[in-house]
Amino acid sequence: MLRIEIKEGENIERALKRYKRKHRNVKVMQNLRENQYFTKPSVKRRRLISKAAYIQNLRDQEDI
Repeated sequence: MLRIEIKEGENIERALKRYKRKHRNVKVMQNLRENQYFTKPSVKRRRLISKAAYIQNLRDQEDI
């Protein structure tokens, strides 16, 4: 459960922004969407490897 304590004299928009940032960092919605259906471990591993290869390719192109 996320708790945001509003400091004395703090603007409500600023506190809302902090809440949204914490919510995004905790990845609540991402976990909910991910667990809506079952994904085989081999598919998860394949997706992870392809993502790592993509990131490595971007870094290699950056070094050139």
